[in-house]
Amino acid sequence: MRTYHLIYQSQAMVPFNAPELRALHRQAQAYNGTHGITGVLLHTADGRFLQLLEGTEAAVRHLYYNHIVRDPRHRDCHILAEGPCLKPSFASWAMVLRFVRPNEVRDLLAHVPADGNQARCVPRARTGPELAAALRGFIATGQAAQRT
Repeated sequence: MRTYHLIYQSQAMVPFNAPELRALHRQAQAYNGTHGITGVLLHTADGRFLQLLEGTEAAVRHLYYNHIVRDPRHRDCHILAEGPCLKPSFASWAMVLRFVRPNEVRDLLAHVPADGNQARCVPRARTGPELAAALRGFIATGQAAQRT
């Protein structure tokens, strides 16, 4: 089975307090456990979500397009990266939930220098694998990787 990942961000339409987020987390764990999906969900006090989902392409895309995008509790869902990946980033967790500061999300989504000598000054967005690795590192250390 080939692993597929999808990383998106969105903005909450309603405030999520800690009990509501824990309930959302339990719901996600139950659904994901049944459908072979793993991942991480980051939430900021200003209502921003950043989530990485991984599993089979069919399961991940079904969850995103048929449940997440249609959930009226948030808006402005934007896919940041999606596609096949070599291995799952969060294979042992149906869903990790972390409360983070807005600047930590900004750091995770920061641009990185382009490859090649002449293009070093031209920033580019992180690729899917780079963003997944940054999320893995963030969950492991609690800190977003510094830009290089």
